[in-house]
Amino acid sequence: MNLFHHLSRFMLYVSLVLLPASALAGTVRVLTVQGAIGPASADYLVRGLDKAIADQAQLVVIELDTPGGLDTSMRDIIQAILASPVPVATYVFPQGARAASAGTYILYASHIAAMAPATNLGAATPIELAPSGDKPATPAAPAGDTRMRKVVHDAAAYIRGLAELRGRNAKWAERAVREAASLPAAEALKLHVIDLVATDLGDLLRQLNGRSVKLDGGTVTLNTLHAAIERVMPDWRSRLLAVIGNPEIAYLLMLLGVYGLIFEFANPGMVFPGVVGGICLLLGLFAMQAMPISYAGLALMVLGIVLMISEAFVPSFGALGLGGIAAFILGSVMLIDTDVPGYGLPWMLIVPVAVTSALFSFFVASMALRARQRPVVTGAEELVGATGVTLEDIEHEGWARVHSEQWRVRSTVPLPSGSVVRVRARNGLILDVEPGKENEHV
Repeated sequence: MNLFHHLSRFMLYVSLVLLPASALAGTVRVLTVQGAIGPASADYLVRGLDKAIADQAQLVVIELDTPGGLDTSMRDIIQAILASPVPVATYVFPQGARAASAGTYILYASHIAAMAPATNLGAATPIELAPSGDKPATPAAPAGDTRMRKVVHDAAAYIRGLAELRGRNAKWAERAVREAASLPAAEALKLHVIDLVATDLGDLLRQLNGRSVKLDGGTVTLNTLHAAIERVMPDWRSRLLAVIGNPEIAYLLMLLGVYGLIFEFANPGMVFPGVVGGICLLLGLFAMQAMPISYAGLALMVLGIVLMISEAFVPSFGALGLGGIAAFILGSVMLIDTDVPGYGLPWMLIVPVAVTSALFSFFVASMALRARQRPVVTGAEELVGATGVTLEDIEHEGWARVHSEQWRVRSTVPLPSGSVVRVRARNGLILDVEPGKENEHV
């Protein structure tokens, strides 16, 4: 499958290189990314690039406004850009937008780097380069911390390689990584960090018209002055990934899944809570696996839920309940182990969810306790204490009707036909009975 995919992309590339420049006056495909770089935005951009290649578009423009994002998603996007036989122009837009952190790497990787006025880029110091649960690397990290130094050096080498590939300012690129330096659009153009500044998409295409772009193995001249513009918006798949990929939504989905299963186990046979809980839990875990999860935080959350439920079963005067709430809150704070913008859990979400979780846990556990304490209403145990009526005169053993069923009964005292009896015990298919209270006044 991968061989076929690479072969098809190679054939498309060859066909584009062999065509004259006039034949490349095709469409300009515009993709828009706003917000943190994550699995959803990576999926949207990679599939958008593949579709542009398949349709033989002459240029792909990525309108970018991001505070940064996950390293794995950023690298997926960059690999797709580097392998693209169609030129890619990353355009930081609209005014007031930014290409911080991961956005700076994507800008450097693109064939054309452009910015709108009043935008900025930089602050590319890695915070969390892999979902490994390690502590974030910052410019203030101790010089003797080998692990953090390795992370920063790796990131600096990566962006330097991108800068050298595109012929841009590699020295400043390293500063963006090592010192978290940032630049506005005008200064970035002056320092040759970007290629041009454009006020809008139309201005960008006018400036790109006639520009030669170097691709692997050849050069393409852009003809964008009168090119048709096609905006590709995220489809249902990308929108779904964006929704469940939101850390807050993933967090809530995971909790709904856990509580749905708990409710189902506490009340077997309801089915609906179990089905919904299973779906929510799987969706939440799918979203969480793409994020830098702290397993210690996840374990604390599970422990907190167990302790809150245990409070209803074990009289601890609130110790288990309070401990469960504390463990749940601490686990929620530690759950996503990164400072990447857009990937944290706010206190305004954690505290209400913790309180709601505690109330829900007590409610479910109380329901389970009440269910255990209810008298038995079916089976052999339910017959003990039930009343019936004898169907014949009984000296020691005879027939009686109990619960609309005929039973063989045994009595230590004689009972006339029609007497009310009460079941004392059951021995196999014979019931031991005694005269009921209704017969005492007779």
